[in-house]
Amino acid sequence: MTKKPTQHSDDVDGITRLAVAATVGLTDLAEALHHTVTRTPGTRSTPTPDTVQQLYESIRNITTLGGEETKALLAPLLTLLGEPHPSLEQDTIRAVLNGVMGDYLAAHDNPLTIPMQLRYHRQPLDLSPTALTAAFPQAQNTILLLVHGLCLTDQHWQWQNHNHGALLATDLGATPIYLHYNTGLHISTNGHMLANMLETLHHKWPVPVENVVIIGHSMGGLVARSACHYGELAEHAWLRCLRQMISLSTPHHGAPLERYAREVQRLLGDYPYTAPLAQLGTLRSDGITDLGYGNLVDEDWSTHDRSAPMSDQRQSVLLPHGVACYTIGATTGPTAGDLRNQLLGDGLVPLQSALGIHQEPQRTIAFPDEHQWIGYEMHHMDVLYRREVYTQMRHWLVGP
Repeated sequence: MTKKPTQHSDDVDGITRLAVAATVGLTDLAEALHHTVTRTPGTRSTPTPDTVQQLYESIRNITTLGGEETKALLAPLLTLLGEPHPSLEQDTIRAVLNGVMGDYLAAHDNPLTIPMQLRYHRQPLDLSPTALTAAFPQAQNTILLLVHGLCLTDQHWQWQNHNHGALLATDLGATPIYLHYNTGLHISTNGHMLANMLETLHHKWPVPVENVVIIGHSMGGLVARSACHYGELAEHAWLRCLRQMISLSTPHHGAPLERYAREVQRLLGDYPYTAPLAQLGTLRSDGITDLGYGNLVDEDWSTHDRSAPMSDQRQSVLLPHGVACYTIGATTGPTAGDLRNQLLGDGLVPLQSALGIHQEPQRTIAFPDEHQWIGYEMHHMDVLYRREVYTQMRHWLVGP
């Protein structure tokens, strides 16, 4: 009888394949550097280019053929990924890999790829009517969906004894559901999938859905807006139930760090000695490159080389009609006039980007003043557990 693969063996296989691919990729990079030096005028070419090529080809062959040996070496190190019910640490390892190179994992059917799923108490939900009725015997008419950010998991909403979702669900009389997804994919790809998944959930929910509330952290806020866009195009029923949406430290107009990385990649590519290093920039996932300007729809990236220098070429995407949309920005600065607010924001997202403000007025996202809130002396992750953030969201969603 053929033994069924375990989750642990799948993880080992996934890591092995990723390690092999990375080794081969770095071998390609090293070879390109070597050839650049030997072919540049004024340098000595020792050994000969043919010998160099044979050497690197041998390394590739050994690496590829040594997959089983690599797997054996990695297996003892992967016990963290072998448990049937992943811990936060296990989930985080996989989430980071997906955030950094999730597009590559998905394109190569790597078992480490995170499939999009809705979760409750850390367990994936089967979206069939029978399974949902069993999972939610006291299902509410209001669904509260929480969408995590880049390289994170649904478990990052829990901090010690505090969970924004659990507390707000109690306040709202709602059922909290958490999205878990591959943050390395294009934001619009995840937006498409989330819109379709919410439509399925809406039709299969044990009781008629009257209200949907979405809270998105960082990239999660962009994925939520993208899902609203595609839900509107598809005339989905769930979107007609969406009443309120809150973004937490969401880069509505992008994150400068990604734009800086793109510029560094361009500069490296301008010089023969550093041009091969520019290849490292292509290792960033589609999801990360989308964060440069806050891409929301397919048209924002489908006609552009993601590694090439580019300006802000996003399509205009309005906030969903008839939905009360709120945004929370954070800054490490202590006061409203602190320079850090504009330059650093919360360390990753500038304050104006989080608030939807743009230097070109036509690009500014129309969050009413009373729908904006700033958390001072807060970092990007602080908004996930700070009590004052919860208090403000409760004020918006429930009232004083």
